[in-house]
Amino acid sequence: MPESRAPYDPMPHGPEEVGLGPWEGEWPTGPQWDPELLRDGDRRNVVDRYRYWTLEAIRADLDTRRHTFHVAIENWQHDFNIGTIVRSANAFLAAEVHIVGRKRWNRRGAMVTDRYQHIRHHADAEELAAYLHGLPSPVRLLGIDNLPGSSHLETMEIPREVCFLFGQEGPGLSPAAREVCDGTFSIAQFGSTRSINASAAAAIAMHSWIRTYADLGAVDGGVWRG
Repeated sequence: MPESRAPYDPMPHGPEEVGLGPWEGEWPTGPQWDPELLRDGDRRNVVDRYRYWTLEAIRADLDTRRHTFHVAIENWQHDFNIGTIVRSANAFLAAEVHIVGRKRWNRRGAMVTDRYQHIRHHADAEELAAYLHGLPSPVRLLGIDNLPGSSHLETMEIPREVCFLFGQEGPGLSPAAREVCDGTFSIAQFGSTRSINASAAAAIAMHSWIRTYADLGAVDGGVWRG
């Protein structure tokens, strides 16, 4: 990005305003720049690397370095956790997010991060498993549930090509999903609650993959540099 740019202005019109104002000086040239954002400012929830970039340019850049893990969520009850899981998948740069069941899902928690993420819909878990196993580099499908025989996330060897499948808040994985999973794992708990929130469990699983395989040397202060 050229050095001439709008100064960081976190709260120009109120505490909810973030990002950068209109570009100051001569506009940069290139296909990644969005003329409207350069003119009006960029208040989106994106890292500064992508300020003033078009949505298409951001997605294309993310596609050059996506990780090899996937995330799947069963959607039978319009679960509010789905949006939050999508947001975490974007933060950790998942290859794809898969919605299993109902095609419409609650996007509120995604905070528009679904625009930058590849999202696929599958009618059922069997269709999801067939898709993952049929990829050029087959992807293992691992469900999270406190089931007898489940591996412990803290000690298991996480596959590099893997899809984490999460059930609905409350009932957990459906019987059909359990049937097609290549395995299941659980997250260690020490308190009185039976289970942790589905979106929290998803974030823990994704970050476990990040700790094992991601290039942490390319991250500075929690933000990728490149």
